[in-house]
Amino acid sequence: MGTDNSIHPGITVFGIVGMLIFSSRFYVQWLISEYHGKSVVPPIFWYLSSLGSIMLMAFGILTQSPLGVLNHCINIVIYIRNIVHIWREKGFLTPARSKALHIGMGIIALVGVTFLFRTWFLEWEVQQEKPKEEALVEWGWLLVGVIGTGLFGLRMIVQWVVTEKQKKSVVPNIFWVISVVAALLSTSAFVHRAEWIYAVGSGLTLLIYSRNIWFVYWGTPDEVED
Repeated sequence: MGTDNSIHPGITVFGIVGMLIFSSRFYVQWLISEYHGKSVVPPIFWYLSSLGSIMLMAFGILTQSPLGVLNHCINIVIYIRNIVHIWREKGFLTPARSKALHIGMGIIALVGVTFLFRTWFLEWEVQQEKPKEEALVEWGWLLVGVIGTGLFGLRMIVQWVVTEKQKKSVVPNIFWVISVVAALLSTSAFVHRAEWIYAVGSGLTLLIYSRNIWFVYWGTPDEVED
């Protein structure tokens, strides 16, 4: 749980590593963007996204974090679909590799959704034991987190639609604007629930999102490259 201090140190280390991998994707993207003087999303962004998201989803399952699991159980589909398009564009995608990627994507998403229901049911049981006023506050912060997660999902859906339409990995400008709002909401909810690994990971991305907004709206180019 978010306020549970009895998490095994090994699980905590696992979560920190997952957070560092997941957060590093945007720092890699930031450095490459600074080098080019424009917002660029390199292929490694999607590999780091996939690995970090799988680890953070597992961490959420192990710590019974409803927002943590919600944040990562579906996005893996979009991350892997971007890898599919990158491999296709580079001529690296064979029927066997495509099948393996999609099967793995489906299994991970199914496991995530299954545990998503379980963690939210456990959260409901925890809140049932609290005084009504305290439980309402907690549900309010969970709602803030859900809205933030929903916006994170929305930005990925927008990116996915554009990518599927163009048949290559593309990140539209609006992606970064939605990211800032979503990160502010999610970070606030995680801080309230004392889920510090998720809070730090979410908060660390705010500067990168803001810098990309500068690049795409006030920098030299007017579009994002993959």
